[in-house]
Amino acid sequence: MIDTIDSAEQRLHDIQLRIKVAHDRFGPPAREVELVAVSKTFSATEILPFLQAGQRVFGENRVQEAQEKWPELRNKFPDIKLHLIGPLQTNKARDAVALFDVIETLDREKLAIKLKHEMDRTGRDVACFVQVNIGQEAQKAGIEPQQTVEFVSRCKNQHGLNVVGLMCIPPANEPPAPYFAQLANLGAAAGVLNLSMGMSADFEDAIAMGATQVRVGSALFGGRA
Repeated sequence: MIDTIDSAEQRLHDIQLRIKVAHDRFGPPAREVELVAVSKTFSATEILPFLQAGQRVFGENRVQEAQEKWPELRNKFPDIKLHLIGPLQTNKARDAVALFDVIETLDREKLAIKLKHEMDRTGRDVACFVQVNIGQEAQKAGIEPQQTVEFVSRCKNQHGLNVVGLMCIPPANEPPAPYFAQLANLGAAAGVLNLSMGMSADFEDAIAMGATQVRVGSALFGGRA
């Protein structure tokens, strides 16, 4: 657990340096890579040092957990940008639209319709990523790769959603780079500019393949209980 501003600053510096090195080595000069600090399961007290150290973009897996800790933190740091990076049930769409600035796990038609309804109702325009089941794994959420381009088009043109990118989690215990490269190809075919891919163990590989967002948790916060 990180419990001091100095420790948080050092971890942030180390990760940001690794992102910069990977970007300078692999990435096009004009492309930036955004660090999404994955704070799921960590308390507001544990998150606070990273906010004090300057980090503002965070990712959470569960709507209810995020509701319990982020409103108070936002009162102190109003420029926080919150990403939902876990599966979203349609009955939680209203709460998700109210709380999150970016939803990275749009993966089915019913959810697209519900999200658009809640955005229209509240006047909020929440950016969305389409989650792709890049390894076609039965236990994982996400749209099938071969359906991605058409699904993105429907979400944009039929449902009127602001789809800004694609997100994936490659299969565990396999080299991730080919899956990241496949997502990049799908993103280009779908006409979206952002790719959310890469976590603590593989974000440098993701940057090499064109990631614009990397989701880093344990390398910042330490191991989870």
